[in-house]
Amino acid sequence: MSLIAARASLKHVGIRRAGLRYSSGHGQHETVPFSHSNKGTFALKVTAFLIAGFSIPFIASAYQIKKSAGGA
Repeated sequence: MSLIAARASLKHVGIRRAGLRYSSGHGQHETVPFSHSNKGTFALKVTAFLIAGFSIPFIASAYQIKKSAGGA
């Protein structure tokens, strides 16, 4: 391990042992900008979002082929 990496790891260990915590002062920090407390609803919304996003190129290509009269 390099000297720089060793010093960096020792620095983090010292902070953890001292019990110091970083706080932004803005209350509870949420990592996502939406609520995911209801797992079933969240799964349904994520699934719908992913299916819609994945299908857009296929719908666009089918439209372009049909528009050019290349499709049957």
